[in-house]
Amino acid sequence: MTDASASNTPEYTVSELSNALKRTVEQAYDHVRVRGELGRVTVAKSGHVYLDMKDDKAVIDGVMWKGVAAHLNFRPEEGLEVIAEGRLSTFPGRSKYQMIIERMEPAGEGALMALLEARKKALAAEGLFSPDGKRALPFLPRVIGVVTSPTGAVIRDILHRLEDRFPVHVLLWPVLVQGEKAADQIAHAIEGFNAIEPGGPVPVPDVLIVARGGGSIEDLWCFNEERVVRAAAASRIPLISAVGHETDTTLIDYASDRRAPTPTGAAEIAVPVRRELVERISTTTARLMSALVRGLDRKAADLKSASRGLPSPRATLNENNQKLDFIASRLNGAAQSGLERKQTRLQAAALQMRPTALRRDLAIKGDRFQQSGARLEQAFRRELGDQARTLGSLGARLEALSHKSVLRRGFALVKDESGALVRQGAALTSGQAVTLVFEDTTRGAIVDGASSASPSSASKPAARPKSATKSRKKPSSPDQGSLF
Repeated sequence: MTDASASNTPEYTVSELSNALKRTVEQAYDHVRVRGELGRVTVAKSGHVYLDMKDDKAVIDGVMWKGVAAHLNFRPEEGLEVIAEGRLSTFPGRSKYQMIIERMEPAGEGALMALLEARKKALAAEGLFSPDGKRALPFLPRVIGVVTSPTGAVIRDILHRLEDRFPVHVLLWPVLVQGEKAADQIAHAIEGFNAIEPGGPVPVPDVLIVARGGGSIEDLWCFNEERVVRAAAASRIPLISAVGHETDTTLIDYASDRRAPTPTGAAEIAVPVRRELVERISTTTARLMSALVRGLDRKAADLKSASRGLPSPRATLNENNQKLDFIASRLNGAAQSGLERKQTRLQAAALQMRPTALRRDLAIKGDRFQQSGARLEQAFRRELGDQARTLGSLGARLEALSHKSVLRRGFALVKDESGALVRQGAALTSGQAVTLVFEDTTRGAIVDGASSASPSSASKPAARPKSATKSRKKPSSPDQGSLF
């Protein structure tokens, strides 16, 4: 039997053997490129990413350190086919070998597009893309919130276009628009704008713009992340997505309230053109003033036409005065006749009665007579009061229709030598004496200068209607003129 201590095979400790294996594996596979499907994906609190890569026959562990993971253009997810580059190593503490990943990319656009389509269907099934949840954009926002990179050309293009169209207050929330941390920053910015309290030191935006320039599908992948899509769909502030060029489409475009083909297009959608608004207001104001003037002219013509059909105020007042006098005379006669009839009946009854009964009946008749007289007097006073109010109302109407009220507003009546009212200036000749009647006095004047009427009308004075000349009557009072 051979003694074990006499064997020439060297002895290793467990640590020595593990380290030897580690060196062998790292030297033999110091740079490898592996294609496979991601299985388990775990992001540790430290930021390192631990994952499995597999095919239909084998599985290999992988680890991606924090610095490498931060520069990925997409988020590693289970089921995504990727191509990883790095080196093989071992982990002596668990006696396992693993791949230290230094670079990772999706295995072609087909893999990303398949993942994008699957995520789109899942989110659409939840109703995040439903048209019923879209909010209307304000016509003229006072404050616009922009979520984009503060150093790119996107924010400059947006500010320049807003300045050209309608300058408004802009709040910029700076974020990364590419890489592993971009999705969290974009979602946090949308949620942060919605969390601003009204009335605080920072105004609440009326509309949000999430913008980025063009790029590959990997560059724009952060706008396809589920957290960004959910934040856009939950935003209470209307949101415009302006990611990439017109041909680029990301999931945030479906969740936003409006999609713009470019960041510059988002600015054009957000605000109207100030110059066009000013021109529209000016045109509308001019049309309104023109309509107002035409309406006033029509009303003035209608009033002038209606005034011609009104009766003479003095004739109306005289007629009502006559009616009042007639009613008053009839009322006095009726009262006197009534009193006389009562007295006659009272005397006839007194002759037929004894002295005592006569006195008693006389007293009763006297009381009734006094009551009747009192009622008659009250009725007379009421009638007089009604007639006085009617007279006052007619007097007020006469005063309103009187030409004196017109004179008190600054107008004057022009009369010729015969005292006739001059209605048209063309009827006067140069050197003709006229009388100007003002509200407080009457003055004489001489017509000077040629008429400003057209030659055809100025050469022949307007003929005075014969009927008006024949029917003119001398005014009853020198202070009372005609309104017309």
